[in-house]
Amino acid sequence: MFMFQMWGRHQVLPERLEDVCEVGHTLDFIRLEYWMDGLDCKICGRYNKSGDLCYRCDRCYSCFDVNCGTKVLQKNVIHHPIHKHPLSCISKQLLAKCDACGKEHKGNFYHCSICLWPKMIHSDCAFLPQKLQIQHTTNDVFSHIHHLTLAYSFPIDDQRSKNRPRCRVCRNMFFDQPNLWMYKCEKCRYYTHLGCATSRIEPFMSIFKSPGRPNYLPNMFIVFFFFSIYAIGLCPFNITMLFSSGTGSKNYKDDEHPYLLHLPFPDPSYSILKHLFFKKNGSSTLEISNKITYKAHDIIHKHPLILEDITIPTSSRKKSISYHDPMKRIQLLCDVCVRPITSGPIYVCDNEGQCNFVLHEWCSQLPAELKDHPAHRQHTLILHSKAPPHEFFGVFRCGICRLHCNGFAYCCMDCNNCIIDVHCAFLPEEITHTSHPNHLLSRVHHGAWDNWCRICGGYPHMNYFSCHTCNDFRLHAVCALFIPETTRNKCDKHPMKLSYFPIENHKSDYFCEVCENELNPERPFYHCHDCMQSMHTACAPSILQYETYDRYPTGVYEFVNVKFGGTYENTKVHPHPLSFVQGIQDDGECASNDCHYFDKRLQFRMIFKCLNCKFAVHYGCCY
Repeated sequence: MFMFQMWGRHQVLPERLEDVCEVGHTLDFIRLEYWMDGLDCKICGRYNKSGDLCYRCDRCYSCFDVNCGTKVLQKNVIHHPIHKHPLSCISKQLLAKCDACGKEHKGNFYHCSICLWPKMIHSDCAFLPQKLQIQHTTNDVFSHIHHLTLAYSFPIDDQRSKNRPRCRVCRNMFFDQPNLWMYKCEKCRYYTHLGCATSRIEPFMSIFKSPGRPNYLPNMFIVFFFFSIYAIGLCPFNITMLFSSGTGSKNYKDDEHPYLLHLPFPDPSYSILKHLFFKKNGSSTLEISNKITYKAHDIIHKHPLILEDITIPTSSRKKSISYHDPMKRIQLLCDVCVRPITSGPIYVCDNEGQCNFVLHEWCSQLPAELKDHPAHRQHTLILHSKAPPHEFFGVFRCGICRLHCNGFAYCCMDCNNCIIDVHCAFLPEEITHTSHPNHLLSRVHHGAWDNWCRICGGYPHMNYFSCHTCNDFRLHAVCALFIPETTRNKCDKHPMKLSYFPIENHKSDYFCEVCENELNPERPFYHCHDCMQSMHTACAPSILQYETYDRYPTGVYEFVNVKFGGTYENTKVHPHPLSFVQGIQDDGECASNDCHYFDKRLQFRMIFKCLNCKFAVHYGCCY
């Protein structure tokens, strides 16, 4: 007998295996000498080199590695939690489907020879540990701090109660495979397919690791230890296994993409225009121009503009302006890009009247025209401060992202059928995104119905980003641009961070703090780890009115590119001035007698509302 010490335990390996080779010879336990190099295992075909431990026959030169040699111990009978009777190894190797993982395997299978249990389990799956710790190499995106527990099914009712979760590794669903085995961490809603959790290059498993000890033991020793204790009916609850899976290597070179746009943007104030401005100036900080006045062209604004730095004391500034701060109920949105203004310098209207026009410094440098634009190559697109006259109240629907917008637009004045907001006008052809790290995402202009957007879950009809390496990752351009990494909302005093998976150690169900509806943590959402509060991505923008959440909670806030405010006066519609706002539940139904909407309710829609009385109508009912 040979004795080895592993993780504080002494395990005994038999010196020989009796009557196990195909001609009935005895195999001795040896360490291969240098002149024995090149022996393949008769069972799994594994190549055994000099220095490896194995069982070998001196007469016919048959060789079993330690892994396969231990499978024949105890007469190939194991006691497994999946079934009440012992499972016997089928003596002949088969090419068959394993009922544990659902995949076809070639090799040894276990079945019940006592009852009519219809399942066959491949040896690789039969000896999987009850608990393991998984770590992936893609920037630790899929790593998890808790042990994953082996489960022998995932009933459909349980999947429904957990919002039909997807595998954390491959992102495919379990819905069509409720009877297959899987690994899970129930407290964190972490679920993986059996094959994804044990992804490996070697024939069985890659690395086993004991808590608090270095990885210095040969894999063969450890695999033998694992199989030995399972063969005598002990389940390895105390073993920690560290697997490596996934594609973590980058599929592009940084020096070949020096100006690559890395998304999501840090916060709601950041935009692609700001990114392009700093790239053009080659700096990460903005220097204030010596100019204090700026005579804008009519294309920007009808009044002169002055450059304001809000960091300068109020007494030295011509106008008193405060930065956007939803925590203090202060709103300041750029009239060009409709993004919050949280830092300077900025341009403001120099008119002494009530004109509150304001814009970022970088938005003042937009080109006046775009030639050969991918969205409309036949004509030149011209920058307009307001969409052409047929777009009522300056509101238009962008031809690329399909969102409503009342900021600046690039328009075709020849055919009048192309209007693009200033964000989508500069949409790059390649990006990276933290939802799919280390892989380059390329822009696709045509529609796709073969996969869903990683963030909102919808099918990308056009203008989305795709990973050509994985071939199954899709991301709407609008979801990539308009859902920042962090946001602030008056419901929570801390910045909220975008999360793509359920939160570790989350002790309760998920509810949105804004709309108070249930939140599906399998879709990206915002979360505060200090207060343990969560919000839908569409409910979390820095809006000031509490009830102004979105009717579509996943994805982008429907009016992220609309700057509400301003008044509309038309005595044919109503004798009082009407304010342009988003409707809430208290606004009731549309007051127009000619309302053409099937749903008369004003909640969630753009509306015109009278502040003197309770009159309110749909935006579309005013023209």
